[in-house]
Amino acid sequence: MKLSITRTRFIFLVLLAGLLFLAGCGQKQGGSLPEDESTVPVVSENNEPSGEPAETEGSAFTAPLTGMPLVEPLTRRPLAVMVNNAPAARPQSGLSGVDIVYEVLAEGGVTRLVSIFHSNADEAKIGPIRSIRPYMIELGESYHGVLVHAGASNDAYAVLQRQHKEDLDEITNAGAYFWRDKSRKAPHNLYSNVEKLLEGAAKRGYATEDTEVPGYTFRGKDDPIEGEPVGSIEIKFQLDNYKVTYEYDTETKLYKRYINGSPHTDLDTGETLTAANVVVLGADHKVLDDVGRLAVDLNLGGEAILFQQGKAIRGQWIHRTDDVIRFVKDNVEVPFVPGTTYFNVVPNQPDFDSHVKTE
Repeated sequence: MKLSITRTRFIFLVLLAGLLFLAGCGQKQGGSLPEDESTVPVVSENNEPSGEPAETEGSAFTAPLTGMPLVEPLTRRPLAVMVNNAPAARPQSGLSGVDIVYEVLAEGGVTRLVSIFHSNADEAKIGPIRSIRPYMIELGESYHGVLVHAGASNDAYAVLQRQHKEDLDEITNAGAYFWRDKSRKAPHNLYSNVEKLLEGAAKRGYATEDTEVPGYTFRGKDDPIEGEPVGSIEIKFQLDNYKVTYEYDTETKLYKRYINGSPHTDLDTGETLTAANVVVLGADHKVLDDVGRLAVDLNLGGEAILFQQGKAIRGQWIHRTDDVIRFVKDNVEVPFVPGTTYFNVVPNQPDFDSHVKTE
């Protein structure tokens, strides 16, 4: 009898200890955190904790290209999609979920959008998709992206084939992973999505995971920004009737994008495209032939302006080997505000400032 009571008391104590332990765990998960655990570290460009407080409580990871919080580390490889920006191609689909956009001149004064999809737009239709140029290859590869396009200039095809680039071309090697939208006229009706493109990349034997994507540094929530107050940015790439404008919204702290005075929207969401950061950078452009194909020097570096939260910061852009283009001031990289970034590459001719007007 004495043995049975002792055994019962032992079981009771074990159960009581277990309940107290579970209660303590529940308080730690759902209640207030101790002072030394009240901030959660975010990740740096290689997805390792940096000690900075996360924007969203409970998030221990951030996307390397946007600085936005993630539930788990991002291991997916980026896709660098050549999005058509001719008037007949607008409004496009999928750009509301893009991480990074480079707007660069193609031929005839029309620009193309080298769009880096990494952390968003999982199910969104992306396009229309068009052809690629050598400098667009360079931009896409700097993010370790699989190059996604439909056709290429002769020089670009030579680079792709000679250097065995990892690309998905609707014309030559990956047609099954694209589709045509009959509601729009060719060639402005070619689309795909992240799922199909990653499937195509795997089918061709390309890596679909990458944990070494070069990332940016990002500002904390309350970091002050020093710069000249600017509410409106007008960018002229080449043609007078082809102007891009970014208007700063003080409520959302984002820049709304316009083309020739009209909102630039996403076809499927209907939303006006926005950016947390807008970079305008000057690069040397050279016309190569009668068609107007260009060579754009994206390695030399040069003048640049970064716009974020209604401020303009003058500095320079640099592009080191095996890295992305970065904005620096006094030889120090300037952190971005978390969110999407638009890089606008304008000619240095006749001079950089002639392509940018601010108010």
